[in-house]
Amino acid sequence: MEKGFSTGLNLAFHIVLGATHIPMSNQSLDCRYFVSYSGVALPLKLINEIQDSDRENRNTYFCGFYDKERRMMRCEKRVYGELELLHVYAYHDNGILKQADITDADGELTRLTFDLQGKLLT
Repeated sequence: MEKGFSTGLNLAFHIVLGATHIPMSNQSLDCRYFVSYSGVALPLKLINEIQDSDRENRNTYFCGFYDKERRMMRCEKRVYGELELLHVYAYHDNGILKQADITDADGELTRLTFDLQGKLLT
């Protein structure tokens, strides 16, 4: 994990830059790369998917890490290869976002908590 960044969810992550598959706790996540995102709702909606080989030609891109249910569990914004923004998501059993831990470039963590209907609690 990048220095200064915390998942805030006490999950064991093993990240290797350029990896396309990472273990998280007892499950694996698939990594996909994108140019940007749309909207302001969480979890972020990543758009304009690119291939792993296309990252070399970009200064900025997003890495989305998805579980077997295709829920985004982690989102990284990379600028010149450095982690600039990190979102880590947890979901209620009904699939609605439960928690979003957002770490900015300065390492400051903001935790947002949602109820079973997706309404922001904190």
